[in-house]
Amino acid sequence: MLAMMGNALLLALRELRRNVMRSILTMLGIIIGVAAVIILVTLGSGATRRVTEQIASLGSNLLMVSPGKRMGPGQSSGAAPFKLADAEAIARDVPSLAAVAPISSRSTTAIYANENWATTVSGTTEQYFTLSNRRIHEGRVFTAGETRLGSAVCVIGETVRNKLFGRQDPIGSRIRLQKLSCEVIGLLEAKGQNTMGQDQDDVIVVPLRTFQRRIAGNEDVSIIQVSAKDGASTERVKRDIGRLMRTRRHLSSNQDDNFNVMDMKEIAMMLSGTTQMMTMLLGAVAAVSLVVGGIGIMNIMLVSVTERTREIGTRLAIGALEREVLLQFLVEAVVLSSFGGLIGIVLALVSSSLLAGVLQVPFVFNAPIVMVGFAFSAAVGVAFGFVPARKAARLDPIEALRHE
Repeated sequence: MLAMMGNALLLALRELRRNVMRSILTMLGIIIGVAAVIILVTLGSGATRRVTEQIASLGSNLLMVSPGKRMGPGQSSGAAPFKLADAEAIARDVPSLAAVAPISSRSTTAIYANENWATTVSGTTEQYFTLSNRRIHEGRVFTAGETRLGSAVCVIGETVRNKLFGRQDPIGSRIRLQKLSCEVIGLLEAKGQNTMGQDQDDVIVVPLRTFQRRIAGNEDVSIIQVSAKDGASTERVKRDIGRLMRTRRHLSSNQDDNFNVMDMKEIAMMLSGTTQMMTMLLGAVAAVSLVVGGIGIMNIMLVSVTERTREIGTRLAIGALEREVLLQFLVEAVVLSSFGGLIGIVLALVSSSLLAGVLQVPFVFNAPIVMVGFAFSAAVGVAFGFVPARKAARLDPIEALRHE
């Protein structure tokens, strides 16, 4: 049996070498299919890891409290916004908290000299910088006293600095935000884009009272960030915040929450689940091209059977068994698809490495998907090569020898 397999393999390689260009074109569908599946799964795994790393950098003890029943850029309709007193109540009445930072944000235009830039202004407290892991590159953050007094000071991100000041040192300069003229006292370290593709450096941070009085014109708080102490149960903190907010928002026992408390673990699981689902869907779509490649192999093998009818007839006439002819054509199909799979794997790994650098996601080598891709390519050869092989094996030797 091994000798028969070896002989079939040698014959298959001889036939592939005889028609190199046709063999390459036949393998193209398999190459593209295997490469597409591996590239999409690899980049999807990298995106999932990047999401996990970015959320982990914010701290596993971080919770987000927002009005409405869902997280996102806006809140659900009919949900009253928070007030500063809500954040103060959380800090005062919920045990095991390390820090609390109320935040309000609004899009506005920042002006310096002859330059202007549309950006996001966030009003918060000094604890925000610790909670969100935002470090200062130059200057300083505003103090608790400046937060309490509503001082006209601000901290800017790297994008705002580039748009308004170029490479000039912004510390000590004054910029205008609507009716507010504030002094730049700090420059944040650059963080780049977040998992949603938003520029984290396109931001200006001012004291919350300053924001409410001089920019927003109200006392609303759009979100409250909460950090639990190390070792504290975030689930317990979450329940305590939920009970407190239900009391403060005067909700009866039969009313649903009109606010949302979500910890970073839930956010990480939600985003990771989304990226994994998208990866699976894209991988499934890419796998369709493997089927197309398999159909191409079947077509070419059928043509090959027709071209080699007299050869098959001669082999059968001098005593070759049907299973030997069947094996020969089946091995040719498997060799074609397997070579295509190997080339697709090499192409996918090189392309994935380059694209990961361009997209700024980690390159995650996924050995199981590589092995599955190769095994699937070989299986395609067996599945789509069987019909031509059986046709060749069942040829009548006399009719095959008469074939022109």
